[in-house]
Amino acid sequence: MRERQMLDAAVQTFGQRGYRAASMDEIAELAGVSKPLVYLYLNSKEDLFTACIRRESAALVAAVRAAVDPGLPPDRQLWEGLAAFFLHTAEHPDAWAVLHRQARTHGEPFAAEAAVMRDEIVAFVTGLIGDAARGTQGGGELAGKDVAGLAQALVGAAESLAGWANDTSGVSARDAAATLMNFAWEGLGNLMKGERWSPSAR
Repeated sequence: MRERQMLDAAVQTFGQRGYRAASMDEIAELAGVSKPLVYLYLNSKEDLFTACIRRESAALVAAVRAAVDPGLPPDRQLWEGLAAFFLHTAEHPDAWAVLHRQARTHGEPFAAEAAVMRDEIVAFVTGLIGDAARGTQGGGELAGKDVAGLAQALVGAAESLAGWANDTSGVSARDAAATLMNFAWEGLGNLMKGERWSPSAR
């Protein structure tokens, strides 16, 4: 219970103040515990930040996975995954700031921790796109590198769009998910029908 309180306070402080500006005194005060107790549980500021990254990464990945029903058609699976991603990042903006902005800009080992989360999501999305391709006439011709590249592009777009949506008034999680779904699925649909864009065709 106390450790959860400390992690909650740390995520809020790191997310709003940034890793360097955040202090253990602030975190302890917000958690309602003494600073020595924070150190007793989590050893150092670096260890505390790492624990925040790991907890929030696991929560985000779990939310996306739980939302996708394998029995749904491919487009619905992708939609449910995107909707869950944007809903989670909207409902936990401090956590997303920790994962997307803070962890990646303060070097190792934080960037490596964030990369683990990203790799998990990319692998999951790769599976969704691969399943969709195999279930569509012509889609089975998509090479593995095409599927992997599309997954990387989709996850990268989702990450950027989530940050923008959280910073932009009037943009809901559903709006953000629909924007990316429309952009991605139309392109994926053409690829799966064997229709590829080529500069030589223009």
